[in-house]
Amino acid sequence: MTLKTAARQVRENAHAPYSGFKVGAALRTEAGTIFVGCNVENVAYPEGTCAEAGAIAAMVAAGERVIAEAYVIADSPTPVPPCGGCRQKLAEFAANDVPVTMATTGGKAETMTVGELLPGRFDASHMDNV
Repeated sequence: MTLKTAARQVRENAHAPYSGFKVGAALRTEAGTIFVGCNVENVAYPEGTCAEAGAIAAMVAAGERVIAEAYVIADSPTPVPPCGGCRQKLAEFAANDVPVTMATTGGKAETMTVGELLPGRFDASHMDNV
Protein backbone atom coordinates (compact mmCIF):
# COMPACT_ATOMS: atom_id res chain seq x y z
CA MET A 1 0.00 0.00 0.00
CA THR A 2 1.26 3.47 -0.80
CA LEU A 3 1.46 6.26 1.78
CA LYS A 4 -1.01 8.23 -0.33
CA THR A 5 -3.58 5.41 -0.20
CA ALA A 6 -3.06 4.84 3.52
CA ALA A 7 -3.42 8.55 4.35
CA ARG A 8 -6.47 8.94 2.10
CA GLN A 9 -8.18 5.93 3.71
CA VAL A 10 -7.49 6.90 7.33
CA ARG A 11 -8.64 10.47 6.65
CA GLU A 12 -12.17 9.08 6.32
CA ASN A 13 -11.97 7.97 9.98
CA ALA A 14 -11.22 11.48 11.28
CA HIS A 15 -13.50 12.79 14.02
CA ALA A 16 -14.06 16.43 13.04
CA PRO A 17 -17.59 17.40 14.18
CA TYR A 18 -16.62 21.02 14.93
CA SER A 19 -14.45 22.03 12.00
CA GLY A 20 -15.50 19.44 9.43
CA PHE A 21 -11.84 19.49 8.33
CA LYS A 22 -10.63 15.89 8.08
CA VAL A 23 -6.89 15.20 7.86
CA GLY A 24 -5.12 11.90 7.29
CA ALA A 25 -1.44 11.10 7.70
CA ALA A 26 0.75 8.11 6.95
CA LEU A 27 4.37 7.46 7.90
CA ARG A 28 6.77 4.85 6.59
CA THR A 29 9.51 3.80 8.99
CA GLU A 30 13.02 2.65 8.17
CA ALA A 31 11.75 -0.91 8.60
CA GLY A 32 9.11 -0.26 5.91
CA THR A 33 6.13 -0.34 8.27
CA ILE A 34 3.31 2.12 7.59
CA PHE A 35 1.57 3.87 10.49
CA VAL A 36 -1.49 6.07 10.07
CA GLY A 37 -3.28 8.76 12.03
CA CYS A 38 -6.21 11.14 11.64
CA ASN A 39 -7.31 14.26 13.45
CA VAL A 40 -9.63 13.90 16.45
CA GLU A 41 -11.64 16.85 17.78
CA ASN A 42 -13.58 17.03 21.04
CA VAL A 43 -15.69 19.61 22.82
CA ALA A 44 -12.92 20.57 25.27
CA TYR A 45 -10.29 20.79 22.51
CA PRO A 46 -12.26 21.63 19.35
CA GLU A 47 -9.15 22.19 17.23
CA GLY A 48 -8.33 18.58 18.05
CA THR A 49 -5.24 16.47 17.86
CA CYS A 50 -3.30 16.28 14.65
CA ALA A 51 -3.14 13.42 12.20
CA GLU A 52 0.67 13.33 12.16
CA ALA A 53 0.82 13.16 15.96
CA GLY A 54 -1.53 10.17 15.90
CA ALA A 55 0.60 8.33 13.36
CA ILE A 56 3.76 9.07 15.35
CA ALA A 57 2.12 7.85 18.57
CA ALA A 58 1.12 4.59 16.85
CA MET A 59 4.68 4.20 15.54
CA VAL A 60 6.22 4.71 18.97
CA ALA A 61 3.65 2.42 20.62
CA ALA A 62 4.72 -0.30 18.18
CA GLY A 63 8.36 0.15 19.19
CA GLU A 64 9.64 1.94 16.10
CA ARG A 65 11.46 5.27 16.25
CA VAL A 66 12.70 6.34 12.79
CA ILE A 67 10.52 7.94 10.10
CA ALA A 68 11.73 7.47 6.52
CA GLU A 69 8.86 9.26 4.74
CA ALA A 70 5.58 11.04 5.58
CA TYR A 71 2.38 11.95 3.74
CA VAL A 72 -0.50 14.21 4.87
CA ILE A 73 -3.76 14.86 3.01
CA ALA A 74 -6.81 17.07 3.49
CA ASP A 75 -9.69 18.48 1.47
CA SER A 76 -8.02 21.85 1.05
CA PRO A 77 -7.50 24.20 -1.91
CA THR A 78 -3.72 23.91 -1.45
CA PRO A 79 -1.54 21.19 0.10
CA VAL A 80 -1.94 21.34 3.88
CA PRO A 81 1.29 21.55 5.91
CA PRO A 82 1.83 19.94 9.30
CA CYS A 83 1.19 22.32 12.22
CA GLY A 84 4.13 23.61 14.26
CA GLY A 85 3.77 20.96 16.95
CA CYS A 86 3.71 18.17 14.40
CA ARG A 87 6.73 19.63 12.63
CA GLN A 88 8.68 19.35 15.88
CA LYS A 89 7.38 15.81 16.43
CA LEU A 90 8.41 14.85 12.88
CA ALA A 91 11.85 16.37 13.54
CA GLU A 92 12.19 14.23 16.68
CA PHE A 93 11.89 11.02 14.67
CA ALA A 94 13.11 11.98 11.18
CA ALA A 95 16.35 13.28 9.70
CA ASN A 96 16.45 16.68 7.99
CA ASP A 97 16.34 15.10 4.53
CA VAL A 98 13.21 12.97 5.10
CA PRO A 99 10.49 13.85 2.56
CA VAL A 100 7.07 15.03 3.73
CA THR A 101 4.41 15.12 1.02
CA MET A 102 1.50 17.46 1.62
CA ALA A 103 -1.53 16.83 -0.57
CA THR A 104 -5.11 17.74 -1.32
CA THR A 105 -7.94 15.33 -2.01
CA GLY A 106 -8.16 17.05 -5.41
CA GLY A 107 -4.74 15.78 -6.46
CA LYS A 108 -2.37 18.69 -5.76
CA ALA A 109 0.80 17.72 -3.90
CA GLU A 110 3.99 19.35 -2.70
CA THR A 111 6.97 17.63 -1.12
CA MET A 112 9.40 19.28 1.27
CA THR A 113 11.97 17.85 3.63
CA VAL A 114 11.65 17.93 7.40
CA GLY A 115 14.55 20.41 7.42
CA GLU A 116 12.70 22.72 5.03
CA LEU A 117 9.54 22.51 7.13
CA LEU A 118 11.37 23.24 10.38
CA PRO A 119 14.63 25.11 9.83
CA GLY A 120 16.65 25.65 12.97
CA ARG A 121 14.89 22.75 14.67
CA PHE A 122 15.60 21.93 18.29
CA ASP A 123 17.27 18.56 18.71
CA ALA A 124 19.25 16.57 21.27
CA SER A 125 22.53 18.22 20.26
CA HIS A 126 21.32 21.43 21.92
CA MET A 127 21.62 19.65 25.28
CA ASP A 128 25.22 18.45 24.85
CA ASN A 129 26.40 20.60 27.79
CA VAL A 130 23.88 19.07 30.20
